Amino acid sequence: MNPNRLTALRSLLAEKNLDGVIVTKYVNLHYFSGFRGDDTTLVITKDKALLVTDNRYTEQAQKQAPLFEVVEHKHGLIKKTAELVKKLGCRRVGFEGNAILYDVYAGLASLLDGVEFRTPLNLDALRQIKDEEEIGYIRKACEFADKAFEDIVKFIKPGMTEIAVAARLEQVMREAGSERPSFDTIVASGLRGSMPHGTATEKLIEEGDFVTMDYGAKYQGYCSDITRTVCVGRASDRQREVYNAVLGTQKMVLEAIAPGKSGKEIDAASRAFLKKYDLAQYFGHGLGHSLGLEIHEEPRLSPSSTCEHLQPGMLITDEPGVYLSGWGGLRIEDTVLVTKTGSERLTKSNKELVEIL
Repeated sequence: MNPNRLTALRSLLAEKNLDGVIVTKYVNLHYFSGFRGDDTTLVITKDKALLVTDNRYTEQAQKQAPLFEVVEHKHGLIKKTAELVKKLGCRRVGFEGNAILYDVYAGLASLLDGVEFRTPLNLDALRQIKDEEEIGYIRKACEFADKAFEDIVKFIKPGMTEIAVAARLEQVMREAGSERPSFDTIVASGLRGSMPHGTATEKLIEEGDFVTMDYGAKYQGYCSDITRTVCVGRASDRQREVYNAVLGTQKMVLEAIAPGKSGKEIDAASRAFLKKYDLAQYFGHGLGHSLGLEIHEEPRLSPSSTCEHLQPGMLITDEPGVYLSGWGGLRIEDTVLVTKTGSERLTKSNKELVEIL
C-alpha cells in the first residue's frame, strides 16, 4: 500500500481547510486503504486514518489496510462513523460530492451536529496519475485481454452467437487470472456493428460479418480495455477501406499521445485524419478515456475534455471508430500508458485486419 496516496489526500484537506474527510465510494476505499470490502467508511484526518467496518471484514481489513486503524461497528456504520468524527474533534469535514448516496449524506449530517459537513471533494482526481504498483496491475490485466484475443481468432466461426464469443473471451481471461470482466463484454457483428456499445446478443455471426469485440480483464481491482474488429470470411473492398482508415487513425493517435498534449488536441487530430476519408461524421464518441479501478476515469480525449496537459503515469485509451447505420461499423482500441517521452501500448494484440477463413 503506497503511503503517498494518503499524503496527497491530506494535502487536499489542508488546501480546503478541512479537518478530515469521510470516504464512502468503494474504489476510493480500495485506493486509499488497500481494503477490498463493502459496507465500510474511511475517516481520514491530518494524523489519523480509521477504517470502519463490521465483524465480517475486520480480519480482512487488518491484513489489507496496514496503514489504517480498523474500528468495528456493532450498531450501525453511519452512527459509528459520525461518533468517530466527533471524537476526533473535527470541525470541518468533507465528503465525496460526486459519489456519496443521498441517504448516507443525510444520515451523517443529522448526526454531525456542531460539525460543518458541506464541502464536496473530488477524490477521483487524485487517482489520475498511476503509481508503479497500479501500472503493474494494469499491465497484467492487459496480458489477460491479449491472451483472449489470441484465442478468439481461432474460435469464431459462422453460425456462432455473439453471446458464445463473449463467453469465450471471458472464460479465457478468467483462466489466465482475471477476477472478472472490466465491464459487460461488447460483441457486435454485421449490421449491429453500427452500435458502439452493442453488448452481445443471440444474433448469429454470418459469413462476411465484421465482428467488433470490446472487452477487458480485472486484476487486483484494476481494469484493462481493448477492442479488436475481425472479419469472418473475406473482407470486401469497402470493409478494407473503412478498416484501414480507422487503423491509420488509431496508429496516428498512438504516436500523438505524449506529455503536455491536451485531450481536445489529440481528439481533434483523430477527427481530422478520418475526415480525409470522409468518415469523421461517423465517429460520434470521444476518442479515449482513462481507466484504473474504474473502467471510465479522467482524463479523457474528447471535444469536451478538460485535460490541458497529459502527464507521465496517466493511462488513456485510444479507440477511434466508424459506425454507419445499415452497413455496420468497427472500432480499434488499445490501453496506453503516457510515458516521459511519449506513450507505451499496453495491449499488444495484432491490429492488422484479420480475416477468419
